[in-house]
Amino acid sequence: MAAIVVVGTQWGDEGKGKYIDILSGDADYVVRYSGGNNAGHTIVYEGIKHAFHLIPSGMLRKGKTCIIANGVVIDPSILITEIERLKDEEIETAELLISDRAHVIMPWHIALDNLQEKMRGKEALGTTKRGIGPAYADKAERSGIRMGDLLDAEYFKERVHAIIKIKNAIIEKVYGGAPIDPEKTIDEYLGYAEKLKPYITDVNSIIHRALENSKTVLFEGAQATFLDLDFGTYPYVTSSNPISGGVCVGAGVGPKMITEVLGVMKAYTSRVGLGPFVTEQNNEIGDKIRELGHEYGTTTGRPRRCGWLDLVMIKYAARINGLTGLCINHLDTIGKLDSIKLCVNYKLNGEIIDYYPSSLKELSACEPVYEEFESWKDCDISRIKRFGMLPESARQYIRRIEQITGVPIKYIGVGPGREQTITM
Repeated sequence: MAAIVVVGTQWGDEGKGKYIDILSGDADYVVRYSGGNNAGHTIVYEGIKHAFHLIPSGMLRKGKTCIIANGVVIDPSILITEIERLKDEEIETAELLISDRAHVIMPWHIALDNLQEKMRGKEALGTTKRGIGPAYADKAERSGIRMGDLLDAEYFKERVHAIIKIKNAIIEKVYGGAPIDPEKTIDEYLGYAEKLKPYITDVNSIIHRALENSKTVLFEGAQATFLDLDFGTYPYVTSSNPISGGVCVGAGVGPKMITEVLGVMKAYTSRVGLGPFVTEQNNEIGDKIRELGHEYGTTTGRPRRCGWLDLVMIKYAARINGLTGLCINHLDTIGKLDSIKLCVNYKLNGEIIDYYPSSLKELSACEPVYEEFESWKDCDISRIKRFGMLPESARQYIRRIEQITGVPIKYIGVGPGREQTITM
């Protein structure tokens, strides 16, 4: 039995999809356990970019069972579009399974997400406005609709009529928005149900059977540690738990079953949206990292904030997730700069600290303590296959990351392609 979890160690967009794709070669099942279509993974295979938002990245591998588990919130229209696009790309989706316990993003969730962000004004959280947060809120409030509910037309109709009275009252009277038509919603979603019915099932039983039969199950998280609802830079976080512990509730797998946790990181740091960012380079360096690394959101297209690698963050992520290994991307990108800085500690009120503050006020007051490294800009590392063939300065950079985090680096990305990866 092998249950391998892949998590992001920063603010998302670390390139988790690449390692899910690589690891899925030896996996039997690939399971997405959190988030919604606010997430995005881009995988480059044979020169072609494939974007995934809801479907697990393992779908590129033939013969793999890919599962959307109960911890995911699903926009059926987006999911259907993604299935159809993959079919157009001649990627087989017959092995896709969807949990009957996964919650559904409804039109009122999207409406409320947009209206609430608008009302917040300057205090907006920077959500993707796709209804993710309101869907999770309804799940906690016990007023959600699950994928299995779509398969029972009469029950679904009852649920919509019961819920929409309250939602329309809030939309109209609190936010001044337009009410949602219940009958139109029912017809639309029953149409989605017809298309998705072959995929919807009790996936928890399937996952457990696989583990009991010594199969390898790969768990794919969306977003990342610092967007976690409990352990991220709250309130600038997502609405779920993308950390490794999220697998337990997001897929119904006990902690003793997890055998390995791999954390994915970039050789620098990037962030979308608001909130403190200790190593941010709001200057020419940040602009250069953004352009060299093509740092624009897969889902939103928004430019990402960029800065030096922050090992205080990575150490925190290692502890929260129980990391057994690290996967680092964009070593080729960071090496193109004239010189490289690595944040090893923070300075707060004149004192050196090695922990990540929970207070955003304290975090905003932190100054990075850097070590500087020579770049390897005169060496093209994009085709290198072995660690020993990397320039000495690149090897020093990697070894220092391992030394400070206390976690071995198991994979190094020297380019976006599946084949552009060094295995340690």
